[in-house]
Amino acid sequence: VTFVCSTLSLSRQVGELNKNPVEGFSAGLIDDNDLYRWEVLIIGPPDTLYEGGVFKAHLTFPKDYPLRPPKMKFITEIWHPNVDKNGDVCISILHEPGEDKYGYEKPEERWLPIHTVETIMISVISMLADPNGDSPANVDAAKEWREDRNGEFKRKVARCVRKSQETAFE
Repeated sequence: VTFVCSTLSLSRQVGELNKNPVEGFSAGLIDDNDLYRWEVLIIGPPDTLYEGGVFKAHLTFPKDYPLRPPKMKFITEIWHPNVDKNGDVCISILHEPGEDKYGYEKPEERWLPIHTVETIMISVISMLADPNGDSPANVDAAKEWREDRNGEFKRKVARCVRKSQETAFE
């Protein structure tokens, strides 16, 4: 039953996003025969250091979606406190549902089955605009963001934005 639910849910979502695109990102299947692997293009949000960037990422859904969250990984290089050096995105709504064993996040901040690709992407765009320096996945980026936001951090982000523009449509 779960498998049928997840397939229907993902199929409906891909159709809906194709019909009614949401500002700030586009999403589609990497391979038409695999509903569990998506590619998303995120446009760097206006009035942020990421503005003008075109960042490619992959969403990989578990077979028991929507009971469990997908994993999200940037394919385009990005310098951000909440994205580890391998590109893995670390934000609350992509964390497994339930209690946080470290007591940092409330259960309602973590994955809930009501989340969709759209709500995930809106959270990721919001994360780009406003990093969470208290819970970094990339400690070096978080340190620079706190201590040298308009210097080294800004330079590294600008380099990623330029690189993303050059490689966006490869």
